[in-house]
Amino acid sequence: MGREYVLQRFRAPVDLQIDYAAELNPQQHAAVTAPPGPSLVLAGAGAGKTRTLIYRVAYLLEQGIPPENILLLTFTNKAAREMMRRTSELLRQDLLSLWGGTFHSIGNRILRRHADRLGFRPDFTILDREDAKDLVSACLGDSDIDPKATRFPKPDVLCDIFSLALNTSRTIAQVLEAQFAHFDHLADPIHRLSEAYAKRKQAANVMDFDDLLVLWLRLLQEHPDVCEACQRRFQFLLVDEYQDTNRLQSDLIDLIAARHHNIMAVGDDSQSIYSWRGADFHNILRFPERHPEAQVYRIETNYRSTPEILGVANAAISANVHQFDKRLAAVRPPGAKPVLVACSDGNEQAAFIAQKVLEVREEGTPLDQVAVLYRAHFHALELQMELTRRNIPFSITSGIRFFEQAHIKDIAAFLKLVCNPRDEMAFKRLVLMLPGIGGRSAAKLWARFAPLAQQIDPEPTVTADDAPRGTPPSPVRTARKGRKKRPPATADAAATSSRLATALQGITAEVPKKAVTAWAQFTATVAQLEAPDVGDRPDTMLGLALEGAYEDYLQSKYTNYASRRDDIEQLAAFARQFDGLPEFLGQLALLTNVDADTREGRPDDEERLRLSTVHQAKGLEFKVVFVMMLCEGLFPSGRSSETPEGLEEERRLFYVAITRAKDELYLSYPQIRLAGGGDMFQRPSRFLEELPAAEIETWKLRDAGGYGGDDW
Repeated sequence: MGREYVLQRFRAPVDLQIDYAAELNPQQHAAVTAPPGPSLVLAGAGAGKTRTLIYRVAYLLEQGIPPENILLLTFTNKAAREMMRRTSELLRQDLLSLWGGTFHSIGNRILRRHADRLGFRPDFTILDREDAKDLVSACLGDSDIDPKATRFPKPDVLCDIFSLALNTSRTIAQVLEAQFAHFDHLADPIHRLSEAYAKRKQAANVMDFDDLLVLWLRLLQEHPDVCEACQRRFQFLLVDEYQDTNRLQSDLIDLIAARHHNIMAVGDDSQSIYSWRGADFHNILRFPERHPEAQVYRIETNYRSTPEILGVANAAISANVHQFDKRLAAVRPPGAKPVLVACSDGNEQAAFIAQKVLEVREEGTPLDQVAVLYRAHFHALELQMELTRRNIPFSITSGIRFFEQAHIKDIAAFLKLVCNPRDEMAFKRLVLMLPGIGGRSAAKLWARFAPLAQQIDPEPTVTADDAPRGTPPSPVRTARKGRKKRPPATADAAATSSRLATALQGITAEVPKKAVTAWAQFTATVAQLEAPDVGDRPDTMLGLALEGAYEDYLQSKYTNYASRRDDIEQLAAFARQFDGLPEFLGQLALLTNVDADTREGRPDDEERLRLSTVHQAKGLEFKVVFVMMLCEGLFPSGRSSETPEGLEEERRLFYVAITRAKDELYLSYPQIRLAGGGDMFQRPSRFLEELPAAEIETWKLRDAGGYGGDDW
């Protein structure tokens, strides 16, 4: 066997256009000018991650690497376009041949060239979410599965189950056990359905978004010539937000980089917060194990926040065991210490935040540079009402305010129908949840039910139409002030208590056969809601509606069933503040009506306070940040804290919240909170207890008069 002689590519001396040492800090410069080979760049919050990636691409190009030999993988096409635009401007040249985009967009480009290898034609179409849901529904209809015999996942949920299994390289049964335990017993039929769905896609020459990764990986694994061509072409890989990659994406990266090993993974293990959607924290943590020759570069110089805020951030994340050691250092001059505020209850917390928001605005900070962050949307229930009462404009990152969410409107419909049997929209909303009932069936059922409803004499209630347009909701009594004593149920009330349920039973013959069993359950639940001992207790009614008829629907329809149930339970606790059903429904109607009016009258460019979960705020920054509801069991979440891994991710989430703040940071929690069984004393979040007292300033609230009573 002959001796191997390696040819070295001749390269003329490089005349760099950019003075990298002058334009980058030393840590960024070390990463940007890293020699070939695997590199892990740990870029802390606010440390210039995007700038580092842009200059790395420019540096490679100036070293003579052809643009077509570079692959830049991001999580949004917007990020990829922005990076390539800024790199083009930096070098003053077009980079049309540089491959940059999301994993899915790159997968699409490669599969178009080799689709025939996998049994597809090059002109395959890509299913969007609705198309995929419709195809899964068609597969379900053609199967031997009877979704009416047992509560079966809706197509939306099935799509999420299939997706999680593929992206995390787990079986259907493993995904169900971990995240959909209420469907454990359906593992076999769901697996069969996933196989039928895959076959149907191939027969129709269509792919969904997951296929763009799954089939890309399969193409490389099963066809060595395609794999080799891909490896030869992409000599340098750069991956943004590496901590958010899932198992499937990391396998793709490692396979493409297997020939040249020139992979630069850029991310921050302290900001890995998406395990619930398949991201694998171990990808970034074990990168040096998978690539033993990897160099690790830390970029810890923070340009965003004051030293005081970074001191709290460093302390907050230090308790995590599984992490890369790093410490953010500030460039900015000193500022105000972060503030910790203990509030008496949720209403006082809302009043504090609203008042302080107005103060910082008066001091010159625009509302759109202020954010209130929380672990879950229901944590901001009281705050949304307080902001509306004070006419403080706000937007929610999800785009849907608490009372506008579908599951809140669903559960409220039960109470609306009991309060007012003539409410056609509430009736139709409820019956459309039942299996086998569509728009036409709902209309027919209403036509039969409406005459019976006219004979039922409901209690008078307040609706949005009864109030002047733009009138804010009246003040709400706080639970700690107590509720008015309810009058005992009268004989007349008892005699008429089941008239609505009786009317519903009277049209059972008109109900489609597929819905008969569900209709009986629905009717029984309504009868429970009409009982004299619960009829004026909206909190109890919400609990009964959830447990009696709505929970099964919630489980089958929504992937995030648990968080939506939490919302409803918090709404029930909130309802305890009201004296009876009409007042509760009236306040909800007034709030929603004012909310709609105020938004319609505002220009699109008007500044608004930002309300957001921490997950949705990642990547954003604000001059002033409030982090609220820092109670044990809420933040960290009770469910997430059940395992060491879950608790560490919750701590990373807290770290992300803190590092959104540039100038001012306020941390708050209520000492008492409304819960289903009554007022509950709250333990401050363990994350607050982990912060050194010297790093924060503690404020005590003093009532200047008027807060907490009927005149508040």
